[in-house]
Amino acid sequence: MSQLSIEQKGPMVVLAGNSHPELSNLIIGRLGIKKGDMVAYRKADRETVVEIKESVRGKDVYIIQTGTKDVNTDIMEMLIIAYACKTASARCIVGVIPYLPYSKQSKMRKRGCIASKLIATMISRSGMTHIITMDLHQKEIQGYFNVPVDNLRASPFLMEYVVKEIPDYRNAVIVARNPNQVKRATSYAERLRLSIAVIHGEEPVETEEDDGRHSPPLHEHETDERRAEWGIEIMPFLKAKEKPPLNVVGDVGGRIAIIVEDLVDDVLSFVKVAEVLRDRGAYKIYVMATHGLLSSDAPRLIENSAIDEVVVTNTVPHEVQKMQCQKIKTVDISIMLTEAIRRIHYGESMSLLYV
Repeated sequence: MSQLSIEQKGPMVVLAGNSHPELSNLIIGRLGIKKGDMVAYRKADRETVVEIKESVRGKDVYIIQTGTKDVNTDIMEMLIIAYACKTASARCIVGVIPYLPYSKQSKMRKRGCIASKLIATMISRSGMTHIITMDLHQKEIQGYFNVPVDNLRASPFLMEYVVKEIPDYRNAVIVARNPNQVKRATSYAERLRLSIAVIHGEEPVETEEDDGRHSPPLHEHETDERRAEWGIEIMPFLKAKEKPPLNVVGDVGGRIAIIVEDLVDDVLSFVKVAEVLRDRGAYKIYVMATHGLLSSDAPRLIENSAIDEVVVTNTVPHEVQKMQCQKIKTVDISIMLTEAIRRIHYGESMSLLYV
């Protein structure tokens, strides 16, 4: 993609946080402009300080910041940069957040909370007027924001990798790691003209601690008294779900298995699925995902597993993990983020990026 002379078209400033300098430099290089003059650092007491060293008054500001393992620092840095631009009278503030932190906490879990809603509220209140992100864990997260959200897709880049880098990919089958991922797997399979398989069930889990949700039922001698006192009926007690052991629904024998996901963090579940696929006859196993968080000892587990390759994009920095494991491959998606910024800046349609 040729460089774009955006400076000649309108006032624009691109500020880069400290979360992913390599991706920021790729995007800014493709835009053909210089990086905005800003410093963000932490003081001795761990507070984040942001100093914008050029005027952003009346300009369109684009803040590039993604989620990493130091997720809380990344969030606070991004919010403070946005608020600093807001108080400096920037015309609009667009957050370029390739991986939205806390997106996995998008549903209510027991007595927890929907943390991604809190993050969305904080981002909206900080001064951002638009968000560019990629492959949200759940598409419904877009509704948590009070500002427009462009949720881009990395699947074209990953499918291009399949076609160009996987020999005999026509003999492959797209695998959904659980029934929740069937829609994603179907999308890949239809575009690549491949069949799909679904992993059903889960590994046996040790007995969970009682959280008090299923309190002991009333004793028989208490039932009539309390019914009369409160006028209630005893609710039926539902048994806990019991999922069957891991099994493959679909034919993977003698074929290449390609597991598709939105993110790879704790890889233990992927390793177990790979073992099941290998037992069912798959002779090569790939894992493809947009966000490669690869936490904890993920590189070691991948290296010693039946997985042949883990392909992720550069939405999250993972250079250290790549040095620890030769099976991890990276696909560059900076061109899509660059094009999204260009189209938003010129007021062009974003439809082409969703085809």
